[in-house]
Amino acid sequence: MSAKAVNYKKKYKTWIWIVSILIPVVVALLFMVRIPDVAPLTFLPPIYAAINGITAIILMIAYWAIKQKNISLHEQLMKTSIGLSLIFLVMYVAYHMTSDPTPYGGEGIIRYVYYFILISHIFLSIGIIPMVLITYVRAISNLFFEHKKIARYTFPIWMYIAVTGVIVYLMISPYYA
Repeated sequence: MSAKAVNYKKKYKTWIWIVSILIPVVVALLFMVRIPDVAPLTFLPPIYAAINGITAIILMIAYWAIKQKNISLHEQLMKTSIGLSLIFLVMYVAYHMTSDPTPYGGEGIIRYVYYFILISHIFLSIGIIPMVLITYVRAISNLFFEHKKIARYTFPIWMYIAVTGVIVYLMISPYYA
């Protein structure tokens, strides 16, 4: 193992796992909190759905940039994608802390399709946290071979999450109160 890899493990590994566990736990706990006397933030779902869509577009451009060997553009786009994901998360939690859950009203096969997409989206959203952090830290640690090894899995999963976030919104939006 190279000195860089050892330094990476010492410096970041514990923090990656702490953050990867802490984010889903805090989000789950915040879902149980309702802010009293605050009007539901009903304007947020289309905004955070749009953020998911923009993230997907930026991820595709970042993929193109790295294939073109434009490392600087790739790096900036990836930082933007991470930032957008954080903004999405804050808005998503804020909405759910002020609003009751919206039940899906679709029937038949489309109901099963919706729940499959929703459940896979949620579970992959939890799993992507350590993947994005590991991928990012390997890049900033100049461990590009190791970065590329995990990025080939991180990218399609993150794309799926971003795209299905938009799909879930479009499918449930007719049922918002």
